[in-house]
Amino acid sequence: MKKFLTATAAGALLAGAAFAGSHSNEIKMGIILGFTGPIESLTPAMAAGAEIAMAEVSESGQLLGGATVTPVRADSTCVDSAAATAAAERLITSDGVMGIMGADCSGVTGAVLANVAVPNGMVMISPSATSPALSAAEDNGLFFRTAPSDARQGEVLANILVEKGINSAAVTYTNNDYGKGFADAFQAAYEAAGGSVTLSAPHEDGKADYSAEVGALASAGGDALVVLGYVDQGGAGIIQGALDTGAFDMFAMGDGMIGDSLAERFGSDIEGMIGTAPGSDNAGAAMFAEMATAAGIDGTSVYAGESYDAAALMLLAMAAAGSKEPGDYASHVFHVANAPGEPILPGELGKALEIIAGGGDVDYQGATGVELVEPGEASGSYAEFTVEGGALKVVGYR
Repeated sequence: MKKFLTATAAGALLAGAAFAGSHSNEIKMGIILGFTGPIESLTPAMAAGAEIAMAEVSESGQLLGGATVTPVRADSTCVDSAAATAAAERLITSDGVMGIMGADCSGVTGAVLANVAVPNGMVMISPSATSPALSAAEDNGLFFRTAPSDARQGEVLANILVEKGINSAAVTYTNNDYGKGFADAFQAAYEAAGGSVTLSAPHEDGKADYSAEVGALASAGGDALVVLGYVDQGGAGIIQGALDTGAFDMFAMGDGMIGDSLAERFGSDIEGMIGTAPGSDNAGAAMFAEMATAAGIDGTSVYAGESYDAAALMLLAMAAAGSKEPGDYASHVFHVANAPGEPILPGELGKALEIIAGGGDVDYQGATGVELVEPGEASGSYAEFTVEGGALKVVGYR
C-alpha cells in the first residue's frame, strides 16, 4: 500500500506541475497496466517508474519548447482484452494522450495494438509483454517493447535447469498468449539441451482449487515443476497445491511469478527455487534504483526499469522528431535507442534533450541497457533469481 500511495502522490505532483504550465504546452502520456488482476502487486512500481521519466523530462524544460508531461493511468486488468481495449480507447479519445506506455500482459497488449493503437496511429511501448507472437504482429511501425521476447527467456530458463542437473520437469502455464508462447519456447530449448518435459499443461487463473492440475503434474513427475504463470493468481495456486500435497519440492518460474509477494507468501517453503526475469547488471540499473528509492519506490521491482525506459524512449523520440504527434515520432524510436550517439543513462534525460536540440545523436541505454532489434524489441538480458533464507534474491545475470 505504501508503494501505491507514493506512486499516486508522485503522479499527482506531476499533474500539478503540468497544470501550472500552459495547457497548450502539455503532453499527456498514457500508462495502461494491470492495476487490478493477476500481477497487480507489480504494477504500482512499473507505473511509478514511467512517471519518474515523465517528471524528469518536465523538470528539464527541454522538451519541445518547455512542454510538461502529464501521466494518465488506465487499467488493463492484464487478462480482460475487452476492458483493456475500452481503457485504451478512452486514453486516446477522451484524454488525448500522445503515446501509451504499456500494455503489460501479452494478450491485452495484442488486443490494444490491433484494436486501438494501429487504427488510431498511436505509438505504444510495452515494458513487459513478452509473447513471441508479438514479434510478428501487424503494427505499422507503432509498437515497441523494452522487454525481450520469451523466445529468449525460454532458452535462458532451460539452460539454467540443465546446468543445475535438473534433467526432467513438468510444466504448467497460464492459459493465454504469454503462457503458451513461453511454455513452447521453454520446452523446445529444454529438450534441445537434453532435458525431458514429462507434461506441459495449461491452468486457468481465478480458481479456488488446483488439486486436479497438481494431481496430473504429480503423476507425470519430474525433478522440478516449472510454473509459467502469475504471482498473484493461478501460478501461486499451483505452487500452494504442490506444497500441500508434497508433489514437488523444487520449482522453476518465469518472470510473471517474480515479485515480492512470492517470497512473502511462500518464503522458505520454496527455498532454492529458480527464476528468471528481464534484468541487467549495469550502471544504469544502479542509477535507476537510487532514483527510485529517492522517489519512494522499489527500483529493483520487476519491470520498473523497463517502464522508465519505455516512457523515456517515447519522449526522446518526440524531441528527435520535433513533434509530439505519434505519426511523426514513431520512426525515431529506433534512432534514439541505438548507437551511434552519446550514451544516456537514467537521470540524464535533460542532457539527452539538449544534445538532440543541438543536432546531436543519443544512444539511450537507460535503466536496462536498452538495445532495440527488429521488429522493435529489446535484445534482452535476464536476471537469475532464487529464494534464499526465505527472501527473493538475484544470483546472476545472463
